[in-house]
Amino acid sequence: MTPDEFRARGHELIDWIADYRERVASLPVMARTAPGDVKRQLPSSPPCDPERFEDILRDVETIVVPGLSHWSHPNFFGYFPCNGELSSVLGDYLSTGLGVLGLAWQSSPALTEVEEVATDWLRQMVGLSASWSGVIQDTASTSTLVALLCARERATNYSLARGGLQSESRPLVVYASSHSHSSVEKAALLAGFGRENLRLIAHDEKYALRPDALEDAISQDVSDGRLPCAVVGTTGTTTTTAVDPIDRLSEIATRHRMWLHVDAAMAGSAMVLPECRWMWNGIEGADSIVINPHKWLGAAFDCSVYYVRDSEGLIRVMSTHPSYLQTAADRVVKNLRDWGLPLGRRFRALKLWFLIREQGVSQLQARLRRDLANAQWLADAVRATPEWRVLNPVTLQTVCVRHQPPGLANDATDALDRHTLGWVERVNHSGAAYLTPALLDGRWMARVSIGSIQTERQHVEQVWEAMKQEAGRVADLHRIGHNH
Repeated sequence: MTPDEFRARGHELIDWIADYRERVASLPVMARTAPGDVKRQLPSSPPCDPERFEDILRDVETIVVPGLSHWSHPNFFGYFPCNGELSSVLGDYLSTGLGVLGLAWQSSPALTEVEEVATDWLRQMVGLSASWSGVIQDTASTSTLVALLCARERATNYSLARGGLQSESRPLVVYASSHSHSSVEKAALLAGFGRENLRLIAHDEKYALRPDALEDAISQDVSDGRLPCAVVGTTGTTTTTAVDPIDRLSEIATRHRMWLHVDAAMAGSAMVLPECRWMWNGIEGADSIVINPHKWLGAAFDCSVYYVRDSEGLIRVMSTHPSYLQTAADRVVKNLRDWGLPLGRRFRALKLWFLIREQGVSQLQARLRRDLANAQWLADAVRATPEWRVLNPVTLQTVCVRHQPPGLANDATDALDRHTLGWVERVNHSGAAYLTPALLDGRWMARVSIGSIQTERQHVEQVWEAMKQEAGRVADLHRIGHNH
């Protein structure tokens, strides 16, 4: 493709994306394809001869788009917000178009220094002190893995330079809430701790980690000859957006010389609002934090910012010095290859830099406040409606709900679960909205995660009407079946 062809097709693609964003609200939110439907429409072998760009774009329209669940849809209330402000999309587009790599500072100096500036802007926006340094990773899963690797090495006085974990006399233990993200368990396993040395700590009535239960687990492990190594606290858990008591966890971690990592992947964006910062009181006592601007803040995926206080310790664990990457500038610059797992890195900072500049802090704050208000409106509407319950403290933008019709409210069987999964599935397959069912206290419920860029009050009102309508229909079907 020549630059002239790229110019023409690029304009065409940008127009297509803009049109898609304008019409996405008219599409079914959830994909209605069955397994294998997309593959069956595509050739099983690659084309021998070049194909026309218009044919490729036609297949995007007729094959790819119908096979998507549309995360930027205003009625997308599943998982978490992840929709990418268009300014951030352009930053990502520019990153790909430039085609540069950050193997070392010298390989593309602006790549490193724009990332330093963008991550420091975000640090200031969320109220962290200047003692924190940030680096962009791909996802929170990677950030948490990096944190546990650093925790492991600090606890063993950098055993990676000797015999590794196999040479340690005492097993190292990681602690996290039973409501922590699945990536915490995965990171602990990949970092070599072993499932037997991962403790999932009990939660309180608000689904936050209980400090007293953590203390008990640590005491037991010390008595058993194990070495407490790290605790992962969460600000905004995945299921209910629960808030662990970071101040208490910080005190415990400091006393036991443990690493404290704070997973604020989704809720970290809320810290741009001063009124939300109570949620991570004590954060300055942590060792590392992860915030995903590609969730609620609006950066295009993937953009996970990992903050650390002891950057020298991080570099000691992650650094590599192949001769072909050594330069005279190494002593005075950041080489971000030494701040994470991969050697090379894309110019991810552009999408965060574009987002913050084009929106400004004030507009980002206004959108988040809109979503918080919409979540409170929905929670109030649910609480005011007979047979409906709000199951979580609604401190952020996720509302966990359950419909409990007469005859099922106190049912000890799985009838209530079948009812819940039934009406959620009907909402999703109707195309009107997308909700995520999840288990809470062993029973199914529906998560309504508010935060798509285009989601306004009217869309929250629409999903609430759809929920009531479909739950009523499923309840009627259950009553008819019961009577017969």
